[in-house]
Amino acid sequence: MPYPIKWVNAHSFRDWSKYNLTAAITGNISILMEMSSSAAVEALGALAQEHRLALFRLLVQAGDDGMPAGAIAETLGVPNSSLSFHLAHLTRAELIQQRRQGRSLIYTADYAAMSALVAYLMENCCGGAACAPAAQCGEDAAQPQERISA
Repeated sequence: MPYPIKWVNAHSFRDWSKYNLTAAITGNISILMEMSSSAAVEALGALAQEHRLALFRLLVQAGDDGMPAGAIAETLGVPNSSLSFHLAHLTRAELIQQRRQGRSLIYTADYAAMSALVAYLMENCCGGAACAPAAQCGEDAAQPQERISA
């Protein structure tokens, strides 16, 4: 069963054929977004590179405010030319969005696409039985814990 997503920005997806959208009215309107296998492969392929994964995680941590390209390059220590390539790859995979703010391009993680990818990966988890609470994104999400290396 797909996980509910609080809000889907119609402009965040360039190719709606990759997703199945359904709406259920049960007191509140819920939009359920299911990712196709081809979209999941594209998204996972985009994340299967060290710099792009670090970039995506940084934008997830940045929240809805996002980050300008210069700040991303500085934080990750990636040259601007490489960063442009990685940003374009994640944008094509529809995992991030960009918006113009004055003279800067601001990049944000696409939480709806991220949630759809996680839901796709967890679709048949535990034989269909509820095994874990749904993850929250955005400002309501829990703060990250310190990571312990083995």
